[in-house]
Amino acid sequence: MSRYIESFLDMMSAERGASRHTLDAYLRDLTGLADVLGGDIAQATPEQLRVFLDEILTQGLAPRTAARRLSCLRQFFQFLFAEGVRQDDPTSVLDSPRQGGRLPKYLGEDEVDLLLDAARSETTPQALRLTAMLEILYATGLRISELVSLPLAAVARERPVLIVRGKGNKERMVPIGAPARTAVAAYLEVRPKFIPASLKSSRWLFPSRAAQGYLNRDTVAKALKGLAIAAGIAPSRVSPHVLRHSFASHLLAHGADLRSLQQMLGHADISTTQIYTHVLDERLRRLVETNHPLAGLSLSD
Repeated sequence: MSRYIESFLDMMSAERGASRHTLDAYLRDLTGLADVLGGDIAQATPEQLRVFLDEILTQGLAPRTAARRLSCLRQFFQFLFAEGVRQDDPTSVLDSPRQGGRLPKYLGEDEVDLLLDAARSETTPQALRLTAMLEILYATGLRISELVSLPLAAVARERPVLIVRGKGNKERMVPIGAPARTAVAAYLEVRPKFIPASLKSSRWLFPSRAAQGYLNRDTVAKALKGLAIAAGIAPSRVSPHVLRHSFASHLLAHGADLRSLQQMLGHADISTTQIYTHVLDERLRRLVETNHPLAGLSLSD
């Protein structure tokens, strides 16, 4: 194994907290590239990398898989550039493989309003907790694993941002709006009811009797599907990840840029965030149809 690959994997483990599964996948990707090059992987050119990615596609692998491998290569060569091994990043001129038109599922803004109205219609402790979780998911785009494992300190002093620990144990700051903060404040009044009787306190925002000490992801997912039924939305269309997609899609539709969205979602590579460009395409189409001087003319005009 190239000493550069070994150093890169050590960095990913020590500094970014990459899992064993991720490290094994990166090792396969990088040694595969080294086998194709038959030489020093650190000296790969953009043309060689492009050929390598093209070969992946001709082998019948899905474009999404090829995109993940490109993400690995980008991180590797950015590491070499940062370490001074290379004077350039050969992946900076590579395009991500086309994803085949598969778009993320997301709700319309009116549908999210229906969910929020249904959640706010009750004031039981369970309803207040569900409202807080829904507001946070839609306001921040958190992954469900990030939501349920939020520490109580994350919402201390009603700060306008959450400090979230995401994939690879990396921290990021995500803005959280006033409606979500208000919902959290209402939930905090009843939060002690959810702390197990065997405990005097809990460090988690959403404590429970589960082994890990906080609410189970499946519990949240089932609660959201029940809320969807109450809101008149097919439960199959509502999940924590759909709310994450809705957050991203709606932000872009209202003018957010991809780089900011990447930071808020916690994506390591912007190619992952680019699945939401369908929203930008639709916004540009509406812009032309609404504002172009010839937009309203037919062929007979």
